[in-house]
Amino acid sequence: MKITKINNNGVEVAIVESDDIILRDVQSALDLMATVSYEVGCNRFIINKEAIIEDFFKLSTCIAGEILQKFSNYRVKLAIWGDFSVYTSKALKDFIYESNKGNNIYFISTQEEGIDRLSNAK
Repeated sequence: MKITKINNNGVEVAIVESDDIILRDVQSALDLMATVSYEVGCNRFIINKEAIIEDFFKLSTCIAGEILQKFSNYRVKLAIWGDFSVYTSKALKDFIYESNKGNNIYFISTQEEGIDRLSNAK
């Protein structure tokens, strides 16, 4: 796992990149938030989709809801970047759409878009 901190328009954002799955359950989400906070002091970060367990994107498993609730509870803003067009679930597409309308969780296609959204989030 590689964590890089950038400053975009006066807002610090951590970029978390990994070839391995690092976000797999609630405990790994808490561990990741603690690691990012400790290492770079950010409460906004972007992570690549490949670093997240595939079951996260199957809403029936409830993993996404449980993990994202922790991010919300701890006031951590998160952007997940990657190709979401591979998913055909209407429920997941609706979930992504609704998340993107808010100010805490974003599903975006590029890292740059995620940095921009996180930098401008209220």
